[in-house]
Amino acid sequence: MMKKMLSFLVTAAMLFTLAACGGSPAQSSESSSVPQTSSSQPETPSSSSVSSQPAESSSEAASQPAEPAPSSSEGEPASSPESQTSEDPASSEPEEQSGSKVLVAYFSATNTTEGVAQTIAASVGADLYEITPAQPYTSADLNYNDDNSRSTKEMNDPSARPEISGSVADMSQYDIVFLGYPIWWGEAPRIINTFVESYDFSGKTIVPFCTSGGSGIGSSATNLQSSARGATWLSGRRLNSGVSQSEIAEWVNGLGLELSAE
Repeated sequence: MMKKMLSFLVTAAMLFTLAACGGSPAQSSESSSVPQTSSSQPETPSSSSVSSQPAESSSEAASQPAEPAPSSSEGEPASSPESQTSEDPASSEPEEQSGSKVLVAYFSATNTTEGVAQTIAASVGADLYEITPAQPYTSADLNYNDDNSRSTKEMNDPSARPEISGSVADMSQYDIVFLGYPIWWGEAPRIINTFVESYDFSGKTIVPFCTSGGSGIGSSATNLQSSARGATWLSGRRLNSGVSQSEIAEWVNGLGLELSAE
């Protein structure tokens, strides 16, 4: 009886063992046949992969230079048509000056003619130019009682042309020239011939005036006219050293010129 019991127990143990061994491989095989989600199926992008894509595009944007803003020629910023204002052609043209341009040119050895010339220039609003000899005249040079003085020799030589220091910057701009000088031996000093022969006075009006202790202008201006052909010469007059500006204005306004003296 005991042997049958023992045999039964051994047999039951063996069956249990076999059953246990047979179920384990099946379970292992079943679990291995189930697809592994973590390895075969695509994963949702992690936070690191999401951030890496913008980082790449940001790097590309940083590596590419910014496109320069369009500009006009000569380095000036371009402007839209609305911001560009059209320039009025009339406003860009220089204004024409009305009236005549006047010059008062004079030679004065003792400053007498200079004072008169300054008064004329102030009266008509003219430019002033002094005819200055390259070699200034001394008192001995002006001694008309000395036959060997410089002035005497020059006036006895019609071809003498004393040199002038400097020149008028732009004679072409003047329409009217007042020409002043002292009377030497009844004529204009030879340096006046030098001045008149140094410029083109064509189309200009020359108004001579002189200073003298007693002699009038005489033929001094007439003798100069051949040296300035093409100019219009008006009759000149002698003016005393103490002439007033009102007297100058009366004389100038009576010349029939396109200017007004005050």
